[in-house]
Amino acid sequence: MVCFCFLVDQRRRVRRSKPVAGSCSRCGCGASVADMRTDSRLCCIPVYCKSWKAIICTFCGAILKSYR
Repeated sequence: MVCFCFLVDQRRRVRRSKPVAGSCSRCGCGASVADMRTDSRLCCIPVYCKSWKAIICTFCGAILKSYR
């Protein structure tokens, strides 16, 4: 018997953020340190949640550095 399961989507959400000294290397705007959460769904069922910290740009949203 074969069962196929596929990744439907993966969402990254910012839970909290606060400003940090420095600027984005891509656009030059300010950066902030944020508590991130990644939610993964397989076959429309949420199966995996992961929390981590990242330094993100406040303007373009680029992840500059992540702490997993």
